[in-house]
Amino acid sequence: MLSRMADNLFWLSRYMERAENLARILDVAQRLSALPSAYAGASNEWESAIATAACAESFFNTYQDATRENVIAFIVSDDANPTSIRACLETARSNARAVRTAITGEMWEIVNGAWNDMQPVKLATMSPGQLASFLQSVKETSLRFDGAAYRTMLRTDHFWFQRLGTFVERADNIARLLDVKYHVLLPEWEPVGGGLDYFQWSSILRSVSALTSYHWVYRENIRPWLVADFLILRPEQPRSLISCYASLNDFLDRLAEAYGRQGKAQRLARATYARLQNSETETIFQSGLHEFLTEFIAENNGLAAAVSEQYLS
Repeated sequence: MLSRMADNLFWLSRYMERAENLARILDVAQRLSALPSAYAGASNEWESAIATAACAESFFNTYQDATRENVIAFIVSDDANPTSIRACLETARSNARAVRTAITGEMWEIVNGAWNDMQPVKLATMSPGQLASFLQSVKETSLRFDGAAYRTMLRTDHFWFQRLGTFVERADNIARLLDVKYHVLLPEWEPVGGGLDYFQWSSILRSVSALTSYHWVYRENIRPWLVADFLILRPEQPRSLISCYASLNDFLDRLAEAYGRQGKAQRLARATYARLQNSETETIFQSGLHEFLTEFIAENNGLAAAVSEQYLS
């Protein structure tokens, strides 16, 4: 396969996954902003949304305050934000158009339809209910795209590069979401395990569609260390870091077998996967969850760069 085509497939999936993640970030911020009146003003949910989306610098170059209106406008469609939902869908469509012969008709129709549906969106006249419907439609678009890829693509290097983009982006988002919740979101004066903390962790689990499955696995109330365990080390949770890296290892091994050679990308993925397999939640918290997640995000970025250098350039 041409490296340019592999690059388009890789980034097509990253941008579709990123659009979904941004919609989930805004969804959890909306939930947290609707806290009971006892917690009014105690949470910095809109600043945390900007931090999770990794666009704080560009945001504060454009706006002075992280208000609800400013954050929503910036993450959804602001021209000053190169990774807004609108920008993600536009870039995904450009990548999909460049590889029309490598993806299926169903995948193209989903991406193209999402971009067309984005055009009439007017935030200024959108009610909270309409915003919630819009965010839900973005999430559903990504899920449909993911399902179409899984059910209609041939299991060749086209599919493997497409899946690599999905899991690299998903792992990055989950790590940032956990880090912001643990390190930023809970005010210093609020107790860990208190009402606000419980509500925030519940919202985080809802944002990644994992609240029900959490209760299936642990069968007890929400506890921070168990949420971290669930989203980092539980392989049965499809959005966990270890699940993402199990998939990344699998698809990189398939590429190595198909191309007859291995490289830095395979080594980095195996090292991170082995570290996750050998980690325990208690040890992670003792050494510092923030430090663990910061290191993971750097490793994940390093893997993406290695994949690009090895296959996409």
